Amino acid sequence: MEKIKAKIYYIYHSGFAIKTKNHFLIFDYYKEPIENDDTHKPSVLLSPENIEQMKNVVVFASHSHEDHFNSSILEWENYNSNIKYIFSSDITINKNKPSYNFIEEGEERTFDDLYVKAYGSTDIGISFLVKVDGLTIFHAGDLNLWRWKEDSLEEQSLAESSFKAHIDKLSEEKSIDIAFFPVDPRLQEAYYVGGEYFAKKIQPKLLIPMHFGEEVNITSKFADKMRKQNINAVQIDYSGQEIIY
Repeated sequence: MEKIKAKIYYIYHSGFAIKTKNHFLIFDYYKEPIENDDTHKPSVLLSPENIEQMKNVVVFASHSHEDHFNSSILEWENYNSNIKYIFSSDITINKNKPSYNFIEEGEERTFDDLYVKAYGSTDIGISFLVKVDGLTIFHAGDLNLWRWKEDSLEEQSLAESSFKAHIDKLSEEKSIDIAFFPVDPRLQEAYYVGGEYFAKKIQPKLLIPMHFGEEVNITSKFADKMRKQNINAVQIDYSGQEIIY
């Protein structure tokens, strides 16, 4: 059996936590779901007690939209004084603390043994490329091919060109182990188009869908599509689900 390199936990929407060998990473925490049905299982992952005992906690927020950034994450510092926050530069916080770090597209930063590069987005904010503990992780934020039916053909063409330009830049990275990418059911039959292009171009070793809100079933459809193209994509069934890499 291959050695486990990371344990990934689905929180909600685009929110995930990752335990690597020496770090605990949290991306785009929005909220935890109401635990009232089979897709929502209780989790102590982000409880004060768990946050307190974790080492090398790094919290990322890709942009200021409320479904990617919740200011309640700043309270976690009350339980663990060694937390680092890495935020897109469009996020505004009234206080200025050494633990708050802001980054914009094209910028590279190193925090001890953790490397971060900010790639672009087709919405506001950035996407994150993170190298840590021998892993390369990509979280897309709102980077996607947003092909809305109500948009004109010209708008759709511009959206596609912009998206592909961002992915072409990212393709310069040699190898991505774990990638989180939007699979949004609001795009209707185009829900998979951005993720499919991304997967073919980037070839991540593990592709994890996100940005689907309550509609977890879309991840099963997406995983089936990707499997036919020999892309290892995850089906998500419930909040708190553990994914092994």
